[in-house]
Amino acid sequence: MSKRSFFSGGPLSALSLLSAILFLMITIGAAGAAANNAEEGVRASGFLVKKEKRTTVVSTEYGEISAARATDNINGSYLLHFFTLDPNSLFLPVVLHADMVFYVHTGSGKLSWTEEDELRTTDLIRGDVYRLEEGSVFFLQSNLETTKTERQKLRIHAIFTDPINALHEPITGPYSSIRDMVLGFDSKVLQAAFNVPAEVIDEILNGTKPPAIIHGVTKTKKSTSSWEVETQFVRALLRGNVYNYNIFETNKKKKKSSVKLFNLFKESKDFENCNGWSTTVTRKKLSALKGSHIGLFMVNLTTGSMMGPHWNPTATEVAVVLQGRGMVRVVCASVSNETECKNRRFEVEEGDVFVVPRFHPMAQMAFNNGTLVFMGFSSSAKRNHPQYLAGQASVFRTLDRDVLALAFDISNTTLDQLVGPQKDSVILGCVSCAEEELRIVEEEREKERQRKEEEAKEREKERKREEEEAAKKEEEERQKREEEEEEAKKKKEEEEERK
Repeated sequence: MSKRSFFSGGPLSALSLLSAILFLMITIGAAGAAANNAEEGVRASGFLVKKEKRTTVVSTEYGEISAARATDNINGSYLLHFFTLDPNSLFLPVVLHADMVFYVHTGSGKLSWTEEDELRTTDLIRGDVYRLEEGSVFFLQSNLETTKTERQKLRIHAIFTDPINALHEPITGPYSSIRDMVLGFDSKVLQAAFNVPAEVIDEILNGTKPPAIIHGVTKTKKSTSSWEVETQFVRALLRGNVYNYNIFETNKKKKKSSVKLFNLFKESKDFENCNGWSTTVTRKKLSALKGSHIGLFMVNLTTGSMMGPHWNPTATEVAVVLQGRGMVRVVCASVSNETECKNRRFEVEEGDVFVVPRFHPMAQMAFNNGTLVFMGFSSSAKRNHPQYLAGQASVFRTLDRDVLALAFDISNTTLDQLVGPQKDSVILGCVSCAEEELRIVEEEREKERQRKEEEAKEREKERKREEEEAAKKEEEERQKREEEEEEAKKKKEEEEERK
């Protein structure tokens, strides 16, 4: 498939087409507000959270959890947690304060959680996605693979969402330790509630609080540590066998309730061509998403390709870069003179989180020397149909031709030349587009550096000028004092002579 588009008057590169499309979109949406929507490629604060800016939530010898809090500067913040479990490690049970939608990035393991009055369990592999509802108790264990080459860490990317406010961060925090919730009661209440001997309760209350991620529980241990007793105690809450230390062994009288997850790599793609592929997960594909107003997506861009310029009419996107590096362009289409919305372009790489609010045209681009793969979460209380600006799926193709020409103040012939040539759809060839965007960003950074240097020079000049003025004033005052002293001395001598 060709990576070039052609006007009737001659060839037009993919880069030129991208520039033209974005320029036209800004013209439609931001006419009269050019100054207010000035480029801010360097200041991508809020929309972009670099991997190194994540905060550490949990860190033990068996794994860690880091958090990224992103914002679109419009609707609020979005909270993501990144779980990393070493092989044969266990993340102890927590109670969810919010819906948790997650993606399995690497490794394998097992997820167990409560649903109504039963404990449900499922195996996890790379590409799996699912949703756990608020109020659920869940825990994770990573697998111990048979060979060292297969011993990948279990990495899970999760977003915690308010069921009412879609992707927005829950007010109460994402989850809390079930141990803390149980051990908040006194021994008498606990003994009566669980109907166990007093010594069991005493051992649990006197035990040391374990870290959130520990070594996996096995049945072969001869001794019982305090956290194992606590784990056993928690099992009673989860309707398991009180006397079985294996946290994944459910009551023998009740079979495990297994759940099949949706896998982004095993299911057919929504769109695919030589430039890449994309897929989405909605409530139609995954019943667990029903009632959540949340969806998931994944995009894989080949070298020198881009997700065509588009916007979401009902959805905000919160994305995580899984592989490679690329450029993201976000356009502010507001015409309000009061808005602080700014056009943005920023570089992203593995582990970065970026947000694109609804109604903001965007384009994601891969560099010529590598692919760009990202997945993410989208909010939508309704069906979201992305509106593409170029290609066979272009919204321009559905609009009245004469009216569209008037909107751009161009002839119908020019409009036909703009809309007609691109034969691809959704994911387009865009050789050197990312490189060009990066060049502009670097130029802006250099201009910003020079501006700061000039400001620093001006401040230094002003400081020296103020010092010189202060020194001059001090010298003048000194001279004035000397003259006054001299004058006083003369007067005193004259008075003495008259006497």
